Amino acid sequence: MISNISYMQGVKSLKDIDVSGKRVLIRVDFNVPVDSHNNITDDRRIRMALPTINYCIDHGACSITLVSHFGDPKGGYEEKYSLIHVRKRLERLLQKKVEFIEDFESSQNEIATCSLERVFLLENIRFHEGEKQNDAEFSKKLASICDVYINDAFGTSHRKHASTYGITEFVEIKVAGFLMMREIEAFNKALEHPVHPIALVVGGAKISSKITLLEAVLEKIDKLIIGGAMSNTFLRALGYDMKESLYEEEYIQTARDVLAKAQEHQVKVYLPVDVVITDSIEKSIDIQVVPSQDVLDGFRAVDIGPATVKLFSEAIGLSNTIIWNGPMGIYEIDKFSKGTFKIANAIGDCYAYTIVGGGDTADAVDKASEAENFSFISTGGGASLELLEGKILPGFSNLNRVEK
Repeated sequence: MISNISYMQGVKSLKDIDVSGKRVLIRVDFNVPVDSHNNITDDRRIRMALPTINYCIDHGACSITLVSHFGDPKGGYEEKYSLIHVRKRLERLLQKKVEFIEDFESSQNEIATCSLERVFLLENIRFHEGEKQNDAEFSKKLASICDVYINDAFGTSHRKHASTYGITEFVEIKVAGFLMMREIEAFNKALEHPVHPIALVVGGAKISSKITLLEAVLEKIDKLIIGGAMSNTFLRALGYDMKESLYEEEYIQTARDVLAKAQEHQVKVYLPVDVVITDSIEKSIDIQVVPSQDVLDGFRAVDIGPATVKLFSEAIGLSNTIIWNGPMGIYEIDKFSKGTFKIANAIGDCYAYTIVGGGDTADAVDKASEAENFSFISTGGGASLELLEGKILPGFSNLNRVEK
């Protein structure tokens, strides 16, 4: 029986088609982080899209239209979510003029006209109600301006939106871009053809967002390393009083079930043995390191402690495949970032196949200056989670398939 990842690998890629003289629409993911002045703080997602865009330029596509979302606007135009803030960086990286289209629907004729090597960037596609609704008429309008549709937006490939899914109903030639193929190949190597032992390192705030992931991978992995606020729910399930720490009361039994299933499949589970606690996240006066079972009254756990870093690092160092999704603490605050950064250092130092899934985790790896030491850093948070859960992503499901 073919696995879901192998099925997704079977889609046609850009190299399987001829774009010469064709109007190409590329669904990219330019949802990049910006500061309060709309300056891009990390352009990785733009850089990752360049190979697909440049390939189309170099192979004679007569026009290239780039479609992306940016943030999550609520009902129409919002200046802070405009992709105009992205255009200048895109032009610099692409070394080519990019024509910005503010009103897609009133500019359809201009965009649809074949004019060699013109590159258009449409305004934030989520300014249109039809995008998130996967509206058929809106999908048809998008399809009308292209002969070839290329999905290279892995970060939104788990969404059934007009530009990632609905458009495929109205375009004959529809393939995956190079980033999409790189993503699926990386996860295929980690999950379908791994070198054991395999360690899954998970963190972040909530167990509820990763239940399906934990249940899906327990039969495949050898070690489960749990940090971040979600570990508080597991520690609570063991009977520890976590005081003011963030945990999910309604998922305590779920945590017990995960631990029992892990034991059933002989998966070694690692939980924090000590934690960094504070009396306040915003205005902390007292910060201490205590054993996990000894959180003080009025305090909350905000990071893993040094003994836990050593325990986790030893388990990581003896692994040959490592998948990491979710920080070990509130890494955005310097005082609570040590655990996350030291785990990034430990994974970066491994002679293992290492893959990062999730925007926060990728950001933490970058801040720890370890990005170059990881085998692969995924551009998708929710998409990588669903891929790990064993789902077929909608962004792949309707693309043309390689004939056997």
